[in-house]
Amino acid sequence: MTKKLYIKTYGCQMNVYDSERMAEALEGYEQVQSPDGADMILLNTCHIREKAAEKVYSELGRYKDLKEAKPDLKIGVAGCVAQAEGEEIMRRQPMVDLVVGPQSYHRLPELEARAQAGEKALDTDFPEEDKFEKLKSRPKAQRGPTAFLTVQEGCDKFCAFCVVPYTRGAEVSRPVARVLAEAEDLVSRGVREITLLGQNVNAYHGEDGGETWGLARLIRRLAEIDELKRIRFTTSHPNDMEDDLVAAHGDCDKLMPYLHLPVQSGSDRILKRMNRKHTAASYIELVERIRAARPDLLLSGDFIVGFPEETEEDFQATLDLIERVNYGQAYSFKYSSRPGTPAAERPEVAAAEADDRLQRLQALITRQQRAAQDAMVGREVHVLIEKPGRLPGQMVGKSDHLHAVHVMSDSLAIGDLARVRITDSGPNSLAGTLL
Repeated sequence: MTKKLYIKTYGCQMNVYDSERMAEALEGYEQVQSPDGADMILLNTCHIREKAAEKVYSELGRYKDLKEAKPDLKIGVAGCVAQAEGEEIMRRQPMVDLVVGPQSYHRLPELEARAQAGEKALDTDFPEEDKFEKLKSRPKAQRGPTAFLTVQEGCDKFCAFCVVPYTRGAEVSRPVARVLAEAEDLVSRGVREITLLGQNVNAYHGEDGGETWGLARLIRRLAEIDELKRIRFTTSHPNDMEDDLVAAHGDCDKLMPYLHLPVQSGSDRILKRMNRKHTAASYIELVERIRAARPDLLLSGDFIVGFPEETEEDFQATLDLIERVNYGQAYSFKYSSRPGTPAAERPEVAAAEADDRLQRLQALITRQQRAAQDAMVGREVHVLIEKPGRLPGQMVGKSDHLHAVHVMSDSLAIGDLARVRITDSGPNSLAGTLL
């Protein structure tokens, strides 16, 4: 009898991709949308957000009644919190049967078998073998029109606030042939847009026949796949945005005019304390070069507010940079300490002050986002249709610039790439008419 698997995914798109691969690795399970009645619950965790580990322990506590009612239920913790906490998870929550880090999930079937045999299964190694090579081929089921594809993992940057180098390991790139094979397989099953993923995706350096390919060369080769209509990539580091990748934004039609390029702060003093190894001026100069290549580019960013020792002057420098760059979208967070990182040892900004700065920054970002969205009204865009809307005859998709767009049409199907004229800008989406 087919068993039921419930996976709860936290955090980034890479975790979404990892959850898909873990579900595929666990043969004999059918993935379900609720933990009720599941035979296995797997939390795929993220360590980036504030109090990440405590939130996982809190979530595990919610499953106590399910475990008592169904003693054969297996509960596992995967991902970056699993890597960071390891055996401590089982000590604090004895009902957890399985803990697996993000570099070891190809060993999940073996760990699941050990858990079924009554063992406590733990694997937070950084194995030498390539987990992607060890995973089984992806099942041939039809897919939706968009998909994530991990091409690079890990980070060598060691930003002072970040745990990724410790939980995901050093930068590693997948070989070109394996990326192309997975992309072609996805396209053969209905995918029309692929987002290439990596902790520092533009640090990609995949091997092929003794040569090393950068991300730009990989994108240009992917663009040769006829039925692949769109390519995106995330997340980028400013220091890895090489000239050929800048040029690709101008000369590769399938590379979408949307770029997530985190800067974190506009203060050179704070950037140095963060160990970012770029300055506000070098970031702005890079943005200008990319926009020269692709003038209609929509830029997205990340900002940390209230980093240890940040002054009001430092914060004002961040606001000044945001005004100068003009973002179409951004993610902003109040600094929270991560044990083991250099910044965790430094005096923190008062919570009330950090809260005030975050509200002021988000108000500025919101104005810029809304202005960018409103500026789309009257423009012709291409929309990749992803799903039906809430209204009869309504379809919803994403524009080239990643805006959600609603279109009324009886002729559109999921996977269609439609020409649409934008007629209205709502709070979080656009509306348009089919051309």
